[in-house]
Amino acid sequence: MAVDLRVIIAVLKINNDLERIGDLAVAIAERAASLSTVREISLPFDFGRMSGRVQEMLRKSLDALVQWNIGLANDVCSLDDEVDEENRAMYRNVREAILQHPDHSEQLLGGLSVSRYLERIADHATNIAEDVIYLISGSIVRHSMYEDDKFRPVELSEIN
Repeated sequence: MAVDLRVIIAVLKINNDLERIGDLAVAIAERAASLSTVREISLPFDFGRMSGRVQEMLRKSLDALVQWNIGLANDVCSLDDEVDEENRAMYRNVREAILQHPDHSEQLLGGLSVSRYLERIADHATNIAEDVIYLISGSIVRHSMYEDDKFRPVELSEIN
């Protein structure tokens, strides 16, 4: 009975996170479209690396849900700090670039918003991973230290 209730709660929360991820993906596409209409400048962003990491987090969080695998969920949680740091680094780079090229500030701030959207998607992927941990173990892990609070993968046959 407790597992059934956790499934309902987790699925409702995960659905909300997926909807927000979709909204953020639309915002990224709109921002990219608007940036493509302005003259090309050199932007201090590494979106390839950051977006790759965010995609990995989202894929692993959904795989953790489908496979009921706490290990994958923990992997996602540990990657979140890396994406947060990449976003902070992009902010610092934009601040410097605006000081050097104030006439490019609109494009730079537009690129920074894409970085922020990617960071928010990573946060939602982390929320999904945390919900998977709750779903499987019943433990609420939000705001805990993941490195000190690892959970082991659980097989479906272990859950009553």
